[in-house]
Amino acid sequence: MKVTVIGGGSTYTPELTDGFARLYGQLPIEELWLVDPDASRLELVAGISRRIFAKAGHPGKIFTTNDVADGVRDADIVLLQLRIGGQAARHTDETFPHAEHCIGQETTGPGGLAKALRTVPVALEIAETVRRLAKPEAWIIDFTNPVGIVTRALLQAGHRAVGLCNVAIGFQRKFAAMLDVAPQDVQLDHVGLNHLTWETGVKVRSDGVFQDVLPRMLAEKLDALSEDVHMPGSLLTSQQAVPSYYLRYFYAHDQVLGEQLTQPSRAQAVMGMEAALLAKYADTSVDVKPAELALRGGAFYSEAAVELMASLTGNRTDIQVVNVPNNGALPFLPDDHVVEVPARVSASGMILQPVAPLSGEIASLIGHVAGYERLALDAAIHGGRDRVLRAMLSHPLVGQYERAEKLTDALLAANHQHLAWA
Repeated sequence: MKVTVIGGGSTYTPELTDGFARLYGQLPIEELWLVDPDASRLELVAGISRRIFAKAGHPGKIFTTNDVADGVRDADIVLLQLRIGGQAARHTDETFPHAEHCIGQETTGPGGLAKALRTVPVALEIAETVRRLAKPEAWIIDFTNPVGIVTRALLQAGHRAVGLCNVAIGFQRKFAAMLDVAPQDVQLDHVGLNHLTWETGVKVRSDGVFQDVLPRMLAEKLDALSEDVHMPGSLLTSQQAVPSYYLRYFYAHDQVLGEQLTQPSRAQAVMGMEAALLAKYADTSVDVKPAELALRGGAFYSEAAVELMASLTGNRTDIQVVNVPNNGALPFLPDDHVVEVPARVSASGMILQPVAPLSGEIASLIGHVAGYERLALDAAIHGGRDRVLRAMLSHPLVGQYERAEKLTDALLAANHQHLAWA
């Protein structure tokens, strides 16, 4: 099997290669190709990745290239982990909205729109190369934010693609630890859009049967759940659900904004982490994934990726949380909108699992953000200030015309070098 990672010079990559090394029995990779335009980073990341493989006795070979065509030729799976503009662009995403009293974040709000505009055209160009040169049944797995928008762009263009996020597997592992059970004995009723999700059920296997224990968790472990997502316990009780951390940008907007205005951006923090990680990767005695990588934000990324890849190629038909077309799962959204829900995964595709009806306030927020996502994708594909402005105005964190105009102009000024039409 040949697996290709586009953006292979990312400091995330050793998280992946560690998973590939540990879980070789599930995913027998013969060739791992890392593709990245940054040759210096690529060689450092490839070096530690090769040492991780060697230490684990993994027989696969790791190749590097800056040529997408070489990397994806005859690939079985292509994983996208792009960051167009690097951490510098991310820092801009996280700061330019502050002038208009909006939170700065790379996946939602004005910053998320900026990242979508930069990323979608590049992802589509890469996908066309995959279509031409990879194996006919190759899968594209998108881990590139904003995952929902990028994945829908790929699917709309006819590519065999699925989106992946580590929020669900992170919750699964946390809940398993809280309940003192094995992670594989926990299934989630995880529902929403990428980075706009709720856990509406936590099912634990007992005597072969999964039973929902979320009501008991909300009664007995409310403080711990509230602390984990940094939101009031009363909100969780009211919704009878556990919102993902990203809901703070909506439910505690002004509090989050205040925190952002007094702290370094996440991009600045990550730049420091990456410098330390790259120094570790350069040390030829290091042959294990550095502990500092856990701070980078990719916890359980490798497990999620390996499980998805193994099911797509090995036909395991297990249930995983993925980003896929709605196809009626949320009846208030179009069928082609990409949602993040559990699905039974096999080589032939994904079969969505039933989704329980959502409360009015959850459904209304999902519907509002979904409308924004469709406008954002239109702007990313076709360009034009007017399209960007319409998407900006439609986002629930913006919602005022004068503010939307100022944010649009700030976005375009900061990103003109990444937008062919600007």
